[in-house]
Amino acid sequence: MNKIEQWMNSRIGLNFRSGLDRMEQAVTLLGMPDKAYPILHVTGTNGKGSTIAFMRQLLMSHGKKVGTFTSPHMISIHDRICIGDQPISDEDFTRIGQQVQQMEQILLQTQDQLSYFEIICLMSLLYFKEQAVDVVLLEVGIGGLLDTTNVVTGEIAVITSVGLDHQETLGATIAAIAQQKAGIFKEGKKAVVGPLSDEATAVCREKAEQLAVDLHTFQKDFGLEQDRFWNERAELVLPPLGLKGDYQRENAAVALEAFFLYMEGLEQAVDMNRVKLALQETRWPGRLELFGEQLYLDGAHNPHAMARLIEFAKSLAGRRVKVLFGALKRKDYSGMLEALQVGLPEAELILTTFHYGEVVTQGDRQDLPYVADYKSYIQEFLEQSRSDEVLFVTGSLYFIAEVRAFLLEA
Repeated sequence: MNKIEQWMNSRIGLNFRSGLDRMEQAVTLLGMPDKAYPILHVTGTNGKGSTIAFMRQLLMSHGKKVGTFTSPHMISIHDRICIGDQPISDEDFTRIGQQVQQMEQILLQTQDQLSYFEIICLMSLLYFKEQAVDVVLLEVGIGGLLDTTNVVTGEIAVITSVGLDHQETLGATIAAIAQQKAGIFKEGKKAVVGPLSDEATAVCREKAEQLAVDLHTFQKDFGLEQDRFWNERAELVLPPLGLKGDYQRENAAVALEAFFLYMEGLEQAVDMNRVKLALQETRWPGRLELFGEQLYLDGAHNPHAMARLIEFAKSLAGRRVKVLFGALKRKDYSGMLEALQVGLPEAELILTTFHYGEVVTQGDRQDLPYVADYKSYIQEFLEQSRSDEVLFVTGSLYFIAEVRAFLLEA
């Protein structure tokens, strides 16, 4: 671990929700790098990463140099900042980090220390300017309105979904959370919203009217009819997608709409054959990612996402389902476990633990089978499982990242 990562890690736990003054000042001190490229700003309770993955592949297929900022990372912190599908190098990470570190010395004259997420976000904005990208896909951390990333002005704001998550920060109702998500809408710009509830859509529509935002809503301005994507400009029969799960069709539809809007703004033609190939080639780690023939990793880290996993598991007719679950205590782990027990009553549900902060342990759910060493459990499954068995490893994205690293090393 280099000195920049050590410096950043010393800031873990510093979470500020009091406003964006510090971040705005930091961006100004760095020369406002975010003004050097157009930004597609993406938020949502679930589906952000998958939608960005589809968007990135679509843009790359049309010759665009794409910068992506996403979180959390699966293997290395470098994975959060990518050009195309290539993470920032160690050398560039250190050099860009030092620039932010030096800027902070001036910032500290009037502001508090930067948080971990603020630092990595600022690094991405700087790096993308240096690399002269054509477009940036910027993922919100939490919410939208007060999120660190909301110092930028996105040409297109994207809301993939709205569900109950991070209620302690975003609010206890769908409407309150939708208000936070719609906080990334910018005056006179465009916005794409996915399959939201009527309540959440109404919040987005009201916000769009206030800001004269050109709003595109799922199943009104664009949508799906079985496997056919449509909007006012195009129709496309979706090919087999590179990401598994029927729900990925919805993420692909949202990505397609944002992509078409972006290309329309450039007055550039879209090659439908390239579009189809891009959708087939899209990959995103930790989202129903298959290892071998029988093991899936899925970061279904809230009840809404867990419902999607359950839907996919039910589609595997004739398979005996096992679920290995690890989660953080700060999440609604009880809600996720209840969803699994109700949705997959025949499945074998096993609780485990991992090495990240305050995690759910055996004492938190004594009614469930528990394994202390998930590595041994997974290894045994891979070596001894029957051909009709399938194992889903799910829960926290941090758990998935840890398991994924183990599987790649094995």
